[in-house]
Amino acid sequence: MKLVPLGDRVVLKQLVAEETTKSGIVLPGQSKEKPQQADVIAVGPGGVVDGKEVKMEVKVGDQVIYSKYAGTEVKLDEEEFIIVRQSDILAVVQ
Repeated sequence: MKLVPLGDRVVLKQLVAEETTKSGIVLPGQSKEKPQQADVIAVGPGGVVDGKEVKMEVKVGDQVIYSKYAGTEVKLDEEEFIIVRQSDILAVVQ
Protein backbone atom coordinates (compact mmCIF):
# COMPACT_ATOMS: atom_id res chain seq x y z
CA MET A 1 0.00 0.00 0.00
CA LYS A 2 1.12 3.55 -0.66
CA LEU A 3 0.19 6.93 0.86
CA VAL A 4 -0.54 9.66 -1.70
CA PRO A 5 -1.08 13.06 -0.04
CA LEU A 6 -3.61 15.55 -1.42
CA GLY A 7 -3.35 19.33 -1.72
CA ASP A 8 -0.55 20.87 0.33
CA ARG A 9 0.00 17.82 2.53
CA VAL A 10 3.30 16.00 3.07
CA VAL A 11 3.91 12.45 4.37
CA LEU A 12 6.80 12.23 6.83
CA LYS A 13 8.68 9.29 8.37
CA GLN A 14 9.93 10.31 11.81
CA LEU A 15 13.60 9.79 12.60
CA VAL A 16 14.47 7.44 15.46
CA ALA A 17 15.16 9.10 18.82
CA GLU A 18 18.68 8.87 20.24
CA GLU A 19 19.12 6.19 22.92
CA THR A 20 22.06 7.95 24.58
CA THR A 21 23.08 11.57 25.01
CA LYS A 22 26.34 12.96 23.60
CA SER A 23 27.91 12.60 27.04
CA GLY A 24 27.01 8.88 27.13
CA ILE A 25 23.97 8.90 29.44
CA VAL A 26 21.47 6.20 28.46
CA LEU A 27 17.88 7.50 28.31
CA PRO A 28 15.00 5.29 29.48
CA GLY A 29 12.09 4.90 27.05
CA GLN A 30 9.67 7.18 28.91
CA SER A 31 11.95 10.20 29.15
CA LYS A 32 12.76 10.27 25.45
CA GLU A 33 10.92 12.96 23.56
CA LYS A 34 10.01 12.23 19.95
CA PRO A 35 12.26 14.20 17.63
CA GLN A 36 10.61 16.82 15.42
CA GLN A 37 12.89 15.76 12.59
CA ALA A 38 11.67 13.54 9.76
CA ASP A 39 12.30 12.38 6.20
CA VAL A 40 9.85 13.39 3.46
CA ILE A 41 8.27 10.25 1.96
CA ALA A 42 5.62 11.79 -0.34
CA VAL A 43 4.51 15.30 -1.36
CA GLY A 44 1.07 16.45 -2.49
CA PRO A 45 0.56 18.35 -5.76
CA GLY A 46 -0.02 21.76 -4.15
CA GLY A 47 -2.38 23.89 -6.25
CA VAL A 48 -5.12 26.11 -4.84
CA VAL A 49 -5.73 25.48 -1.13
CA ASP A 50 -8.23 27.65 0.79
CA GLY A 51 -8.32 30.10 -2.13
CA LYS A 52 -4.54 30.61 -2.22
CA GLU A 53 -2.01 29.26 -4.70
CA VAL A 54 0.35 26.86 -2.89
CA LYS A 55 3.71 25.91 -4.42
CA MET A 56 5.29 22.83 -2.84
CA GLU A 57 8.77 23.70 -1.61
CA VAL A 58 9.83 20.34 -0.15
CA LYS A 59 10.60 17.22 -2.15
CA VAL A 60 10.83 13.49 -1.49
CA GLY A 61 14.09 12.70 0.29
CA ASP A 62 14.39 16.04 2.13
CA GLN A 63 15.01 15.95 5.87
CA VAL A 64 12.77 18.47 7.64
CA ILE A 65 11.91 19.88 11.06
CA TYR A 66 8.18 20.24 11.76
CA SER A 67 5.95 21.76 14.46
CA LYS A 68 5.72 19.76 17.66
CA TYR A 69 1.94 19.14 17.69
CA ALA A 70 1.37 19.18 13.93
CA GLY A 71 -0.11 16.51 11.75
CA THR A 72 -1.92 13.22 11.98
CA GLU A 73 -0.15 9.98 12.87
CA VAL A 74 -0.98 7.06 10.58
CA LYS A 75 0.08 3.41 10.81
CA LEU A 76 0.31 1.56 7.49
CA ASP A 77 1.89 -1.88 6.95
CA GLU A 78 3.43 -1.82 10.46
CA GLU A 79 5.16 1.52 9.74
CA GLU A 80 4.22 4.85 11.32
CA PHE A 81 3.92 8.02 9.27
CA ILE A 82 2.88 11.60 9.98
CA ILE A 83 0.79 13.61 7.51
CA VAL A 84 1.28 17.39 7.88
CA ARG A 85 0.46 20.51 5.90
CA GLN A 86 3.45 22.12 4.23
CA SER A 87 2.92 25.19 6.45
CA ASP A 88 3.65 22.99 9.52
CA ILE A 89 7.16 22.31 8.22
CA LEU A 90 9.53 24.81 9.81
CA ALA A 91 12.81 24.11 8.00
CA VAL A 92 14.69 21.83 5.62
CA VAL A 93 17.90 20.33 7.05
CA GLN A 94 20.81 20.59 4.59
